[in-house]
Amino acid sequence: MSALVPTTAPGPAGQAAPPRALTGRLGPVAIVFMVVAAAAPLTVVGGAAPLGILLGNGVGFPALYAVSGVILLLFSVGLAAMTRVVPRPGAFFSFVGYGLGRRSGLAAAYLALLTYTTIQVSVYGYVGFILSGTFASLGLPVLPWWLWALGVVAVVGVLGYRHIDLSSKVLGALLVGEVGIVLAVVAGVLLTGGAEGLSAAPFEPSTVLSGSPAIGLMFAIAAFIGFEATAIFRDEARDPERTIPRATYAAVIGIAVFYTLASWGLVMAWGPSHVLDVVAADPGGMIVATTATYLGTAGEVIVQVLLVTSMFACVLSFHNVITRYQHTMSNAGLLPAAVGSVHPRHLSPHTSSFVQTATAAVLVGVFALLGLDPVLQVFTWFAGVATLAIAILMAVTSLAVIVWFRRTRVDSRRWNTLVAPTLGLLGLAAAAVAIVANFPLLVGDVDAAGAQRFGAVSAVLLGLVALFPLVGWVQAAILRRRRPESYARITEAIG
Repeated sequence: MSALVPTTAPGPAGQAAPPRALTGRLGPVAIVFMVVAAAAPLTVVGGAAPLGILLGNGVGFPALYAVSGVILLLFSVGLAAMTRVVPRPGAFFSFVGYGLGRRSGLAAAYLALLTYTTIQVSVYGYVGFILSGTFASLGLPVLPWWLWALGVVAVVGVLGYRHIDLSSKVLGALLVGEVGIVLAVVAGVLLTGGAEGLSAAPFEPSTVLSGSPAIGLMFAIAAFIGFEATAIFRDEARDPERTIPRATYAAVIGIAVFYTLASWGLVMAWGPSHVLDVVAADPGGMIVATTATYLGTAGEVIVQVLLVTSMFACVLSFHNVITRYQHTMSNAGLLPAAVGSVHPRHLSPHTSSFVQTATAAVLVGVFALLGLDPVLQVFTWFAGVATLAIAILMAVTSLAVIVWFRRTRVDSRRWNTLVAPTLGLLGLAAAAVAIVANFPLLVGDVDAAGAQRFGAVSAVLLGLVALFPLVGWVQAAILRRRRPESYARITEAIG
């Protein structure tokens, strides 16, 4: 990678002011690695896919990854079209602002921060739990989950502070390991013919529509969280008008194909007639048991290690996304000016990275003081919040794309600017409705019989999804009235 030069502005007394614009030469492959790593492929295959099979439409669940891929590919068509005409790195913040106005853009920015912060902290809870149990099983001193989580926060903070190229290399290496072990398991299933022979049963219409496909779609859509963040790396991309759309399409298609194939492999590994019994007995251990069956003890050990690195890659990737959102918002005058600075040597949003590291550490500490369970509460609750928030964000972004291109007519391609975004909007709106309807189940808010209920937990978490965009909307209104110069900087950031 060639040398990078930060953008600076003249400072007082002829001195250069600290740089505030991110620069770089990331190609589509590097960006794909970062956003696909955020989706945590192995964690999804090992955790979300079994739950989708168990609580969703059973054997037909693999088809819902393909359906989700189609919906999100339609969404990506509009996203790519917007990327070509909106030269801003704010992603949802910028696109919604261009299409629906600055207040809506700022509301989207705060909802995006909630999305990525909650998904990140949920995974910190899970990885802390896994590390605590793993090291205890090796006879080492038993340490609480939150101490392990804080250790991971520190490592992520160090990598996030440095140049993005370092993170992309780490994420690329970890992603290759994740994908490799899953493909090895699928290959083992293919070579042996699975438990009951190979078939297309998961894709038969009657199977796909069995059980609760709406709940299944909820889990499938959640597995894609992260791919949409390609646009946030615009300033650090080489030839962004081409790199960002290519990376977006590649990420969606790659994730959809991988998840569909991997979940089909899980079903075939145990057989359509027995897979529900297996997943009901131990959904969290299904991927480990499957790997042990088809790859032996060595494969079992490898997949356990890679499950931890998968979650680490996830939090590192989301850390990079959040820091860039904060950096963009700071340069728009919405967060303290220091958050928008760029390190003169590492060329990273180092202050924003430090702020995000501190935020994650404080949240982990608060959850520890409250005595929350790292899996049943921290992971389950906040992953549920992120799932609903991202569906709403993408639906609103699709609407913004449609409105922007209908108003400006800067792109005459109807498929790219109207048809595909409209179809994506309908699919995402349906997914958001399904998530709200089944939200208690998603966050574990159930009664003694296991039936979902809209109790206090659901009310508080749904309240967060409503509160954060409201804060952004109100801030925009206040800035317009009391600090017009700051409001003008929003204009510079999102048009």
